[in-house]
Amino acid sequence: MTHRPPEPVQVVKQRRDSALAGLVARVPFIGFLGVTFERRGDELTAVLPYRPVLIGNPHLPALHGGATAAFLEVTAIVGLSWTLLWEGIEHFGPDSGTFGPDTLRLPRTADFTVDFLRTGLPRDAYARAIVTRSGRRYASVRAEAWQDNRARPIAQGTGHFVMPQDPHKT
Repeated sequence: MTHRPPEPVQVVKQRRDSALAGLVARVPFIGFLGVTFERRGDELTAVLPYRPVLIGNPHLPALHGGATAAFLEVTAIVGLSWTLLWEGIEHFGPDSGTFGPDTLRLPRTADFTVDFLRTGLPRDAYARAIVTRSGRRYASVRAEAWQDNRARPIAQGTGHFVMPQDPHKT
């Protein structure tokens, strides 16, 4: 049995980065919010860059609750999708063509609950998602957003998602 030599690290990183970019591009609302994702291995950090349009209360000023909730929800969806995509990227390799962000069907939100913990200030926000359960039909994800100090989150959310069914399986 012959083994394939390991791929150069730049090739692996490029494949992972292009898969993430393809996944994010499938959700136009992410672009509308201006959210980007920073990848370190299989861990994603979502970034919501500050823009004045995101302010809900100009007297404080404070980030709009809807923008914060949407930020957490897209973080959860992309985080969940990334865990699904990650296995395929690593398993199928570079030349497979059978698996990628364009073939991945995104999970649908069943419900999403947000707890607002602190006022979101007019500055960049960050978030990470943790998949707490992922089955064939259903998944649970927890997301947490912070600004200057990760130990002082501004909001946290819990979502339940209906997993996409593979049309090729019966």
